Amino acid sequence: MKVILTIGIVLNLLVTAALAQVQIPAERLEEAFVLTPEEQEENIEICTQNLIKLGKSIEAYLEVNGDYPEWLSDLYHPRYLPDPDVLICPADRMGGRAGFARNIDPKMPVSYGYQFRSQHRERIQENRTLYGNGVPLIRCRHHPSPDFHCLNLSYEYKISRSWSIWEATPEQLYDSPEEAIAAMEIGLQQQPDNERLCYYVYPALARLYIETGREDRVSGVVDLFKSSINTDYPRYYLTLARLLEMTDRDEELLQVFKELAEQNPNDRTAHRKLAEIYQRLGDTELAKEHRLKAEPLLALVGKPVPDFSATDLDGKSISLEDYRGKVVLLDFRATWSSPCLEDTPNVKKVYDAYKDKGFDIIGISLDNDEKMLRDHLKKHEIPWRQVYSGKRWESPIPQQYGIRNVPSGWLIDRDGTLISQQASGRMLEPLVSEAVTEAEKVNLVKLILLILGNNRKSN
Repeated sequence: MKVILTIGIVLNLLVTAALAQVQIPAERLEEAFVLTPEEQEENIEICTQNLIKLGKSIEAYLEVNGDYPEWLSDLYHPRYLPDPDVLICPADRMGGRAGFARNIDPKMPVSYGYQFRSQHRERIQENRTLYGNGVPLIRCRHHPSPDFHCLNLSYEYKISRSWSIWEATPEQLYDSPEEAIAAMEIGLQQQPDNERLCYYVYPALARLYIETGREDRVSGVVDLFKSSINTDYPRYYLTLARLLEMTDRDEELLQVFKELAEQNPNDRTAHRKLAEIYQRLGDTELAKEHRLKAEPLLALVGKPVPDFSATDLDGKSISLEDYRGKVVLLDFRATWSSPCLEDTPNVKKVYDAYKDKGFDIIGISLDNDEKMLRDHLKKHEIPWRQVYSGKRWESPIPQQYGIRNVPSGWLIDRDGTLISQQASGRMLEPLVSEAVTEAEKVNLVKLILLILGNNRKSN
């Protein structure tokens, strides 16, 4: 087994080195590493055994040093971990690069994310206090699947499978929901006012009470939250909303957000929640009223979109007025956003399908790295013009249109009116298709009227 692992490590390193010299399309690289379900399970089993060995090594290290290692590479020692292959996951295609940059071991190749790094120990200790010793000590992110994102080794040296953000589903770290509940009950007794973690722990505990048939305890969780967490905490009201929604306390929920909206009429979160609540209660008029207060730009649908004037990535002036007569997409996105990267082929496909039918795109970049943007455009052969300021969310055009998430698409008709602010992802193609088709019908009617008009004149 060690020989197989070592060969795998060497191959991974060779691939990494080769990629530095020769650019291979990502999709071709993915094809080269397609594994059968049996091979995937074998990798998971080897990785599981690696984690168990690392747990034993940490136990030995603790016994000698009285503290956890600063990095997993500190375990590489005849006394603790004589075999360096244990530090490499067999599914790690990069031969020892952790899933997140902040987890990269500075001393040697290590596939695993060590959670108890010295600079994060205070934060991790808070997690342990609130959720118990079932929380991850070491994580492996090299086995993504529909069933789990990470393999974890806990502080009790047990293996679990969980989503990346385990705080939302802490029961994945334990043998049963009851064990997770017991750990969180103890944790909340010690840290009921931990504002950083309250967003997860209170709703998780309330949900598990409901799922295990102990609904009678949920009110106690709500009361503890309301008495322990400061209302100035940014996520206080959203967390309270989640708790009240679990118990169908709509009237109390309604009162909370009505008071919040009265205190701060410009609080979009309050109006957004009020819109949801009124919609659920069947009051569509009030739901619409608060939805427009939460998203005032929704009122622009069917109305002219305010123009902008900017300089594109090639230094040429550009404005919406330049695109009159075309169905145009204002495409807000960034290369640092995974959803944007995943959606890029879809946008390119729609552009290629409708570019000869009067459709065009203006890319509005929220990047702050021009080279990364240009490399992305070149890689995906994106021909439409781009506006770039390097200011991310403070970029002038996203600020002008109130953009708060990416990807985000504004589809604009040929006469400059807004068709939709939801033109991205799966919504993009049908919206563009309908807009282009309607425009073609209008043009056809205009042509017929023109012909008829000319015929009357000639007669």
